[in-house]
Amino acid sequence: MYNLELIINIIIIALLIPTIIYAYRLNNNLKALRQNQNSLAQLIQALNEATFKAENSIPKLKSVTEHSSEGLKEVVDSAKELKDDLLFINERADNLADRLENVISNSRNIENKTSNTAQTKEGFSTNVKDTRSEAELELLKALRSIK
Repeated sequence: MYNLELIINIIIIALLIPTIIYAYRLNNNLKALRQNQNSLAQLIQALNEATFKAENSIPKLKSVTEHSSEGLKEVVDSAKELKDDLLFINERADNLADRLENVISNSRNIENKTSNTAQTKEGFSTNVKDTRSEAELELLKALRSIK
């Protein structure tokens, strides 16, 4: 029996040694935590203040984004209207340029026919430049460059 008690005591001693070492380390860690408790409290307080500020700024941010989106929507709507107006004006200018081109070509054909008959009647063989047709050509070029 004496041997059994001795073995149990040795096992208990063997288990108590790591327990004492663990308790010593835990005590040191708790001392460090107690020493840094004030700084931890300040850190938690700063975190709470930052969270509070962030929560208060969310509604302000929402209102600013809603206001900005309304203004942006107005700008986009007016831009769409201007785009439609410009497309309409561009179509009208194209039609006008086509009509002007037809009128100019018809007038040239008529002038060529009358000048040919006048030249043959009078016996003239010289070419006379028409300044009006050059101006019309320049106008057509300008209108086509706008397209």
